[in-house]
Amino acid sequence: MPGLPTHSSQFAIKETIAMIAHRESWQSAVDSQGNGSRLLIWATISTLSYFSGPSVSESVSSGKANLVEVDNVTFGYDRTRAILKGINMAIPKGKVVAIMGGSGCGKTTLFRLMGGALCPSVGEVRVDGISIGHLSHEELFKIRRKMGMLFQFGALFTDMSVLDNVAFQIREHTLLPESVVRDLSLMKLQAVGLRGAADLMPSELSGGMARRVALARSIALDPMLMMYDEPFAGLDPLSLGVIGQLIRRLNDALGATSIIVTHDVKEALEMVDYVYFMSEGAVVAKGTPDEIRASNEAFVHQFVCGEADGPVPFHFPARSYAEDLFAEAA
Repeated sequence: MPGLPTHSSQFAIKETIAMIAHRESWQSAVDSQGNGSRLLIWATISTLSYFSGPSVSESVSSGKANLVEVDNVTFGYDRTRAILKGINMAIPKGKVVAIMGGSGCGKTTLFRLMGGALCPSVGEVRVDGISIGHLSHEELFKIRRKMGMLFQFGALFTDMSVLDNVAFQIREHTLLPESVVRDLSLMKLQAVGLRGAADLMPSELSGGMARRVALARSIALDPMLMMYDEPFAGLDPLSLGVIGQLIRRLNDALGATSIIVTHDVKEALEMVDYVYFMSEGAVVAKGTPDEIRASNEAFVHQFVCGEADGPVPFHFPARSYAEDLFAEAA
């Protein structure tokens, strides 16, 4: 299979548009590429660039080395308990970074801060050099156009078909003809192995299938920043491997930046460039996959090896068990 071009060209754009416009040529091109995964990536870049403006890599214009910067962030939903405590992270452009840690340590809350759904109590979150917490509604909507989010529980629109779920963002943010919207949506579904399920409703999908549709929807606009909240949950081993490779290939081909929250240590360490470990709302370890594998830190060793005994507690903080059991009697 020929290598993927590293930058847009007028010839490639015109050729892609012509292929989509003439269905017979398009069909023969897909057939000649087998599963068409590389054609999917390049055709999407070219088509969305043609109709919607600059490519993903060209849209990142701040010149900073890091796309996302979390600077001394503290956050709590109320004043009694801090969910995040003095978080510092730097997510370089073009990299795939994993955030790992036990359930309830603040990983999803951190995503909400990056997306502007929440504002830090202390500190600052910057995306492409822009402080997210100080944006107006219009400015926030504009920068979210450059973000993609795979939600932890899929969050598909239950009254829309699979195809319409994937097409939703394309219809909302572009002026593409409906025939092109359909083709691009089918290309995304092909990438996650569910083109044949395009006409099904979310209620007709298994949990793993719904997650793959949600992934196809999240990459519909080829965003500069992709946030994946548990992308491997509920997937069978075959689908897990394919989706992991797809996330890595899409990131490299589009020049995008990806942040993955996951508990799948083995799969993550094989595909990411850097890892942050969180515990009780703070970053307790960080490093490259090789550094994480070789780490002697007790927390890292316990998490990577899945050991029951170690510094990470299994129980959520509470008063003593005896006090709870005998509180009513007392």
